[in-house]
Amino acid sequence: MGHRTRVKICGMTRPEDAVEAARLGVDAIGLVFYEKSPRNVSLQQAQLVCDALPGFVTIVSLFMDPDAELVNRVMETCPIDLIQFHGKESAEFCESFNRPYIKAMGMADGTDLSEFTGRYTKAKGWLLDSHAVGDAGGTGEVFNWENIPEDYRQSIILAGGLKPDNVAEAILKVRPYALDLSSGVESAPGIKDAALMAKLMNEVKRIDCEQG
Repeated sequence: MGHRTRVKICGMTRPEDAVEAARLGVDAIGLVFYEKSPRNVSLQQAQLVCDALPGFVTIVSLFMDPDAELVNRVMETCPIDLIQFHGKESAEFCESFNRPYIKAMGMADGTDLSEFTGRYTKAKGWLLDSHAVGDAGGTGEVFNWENIPEDYRQSIILAGGLKPDNVAEAILKVRPYALDLSSGVESAPGIKDAALMAKLMNEVKRIDCEQG
């Protein structure tokens, strides 16, 4: 079997968008619990999205430098499969919730990826985004993929400025384990566009099939 690129669509705010993403074959959806984000969801919104999803879709909760109380409240309320930490959280903090997690890293200022991954050895994956370290994601900008060391490329989650028109190039150049999109498949912040999500998934499947 050839390489299959996994896809996560983050910043879901509406049940109908999550259901459509699942229908199209998206592997994971992301719920943002960060008040400064335009895609921030309340616990009630998150519950509605989770309740609408079918099985076999991974539900990811995104936090940025949260207090432990918020993380625990979300975990108690929603059937979260995976936590995504997007700030300056320590490895000890990330591991304290006894839940699988992924750690995001900003690539804007050329941080040492080997040093970073060495600190988060228990992470299930490392998400590389285009912002500076410690800043919020969602910039809509692409970083220089050449800065990703070759031996990391097939194990990372690639984010930052991805959209249906450039995912083919991203897969061909980087060959990442997964892609993570948000604004690239939206008609407005938090409102996903069904046609763009369909175009995205068609492109990913096309390139994966061509590459075998």
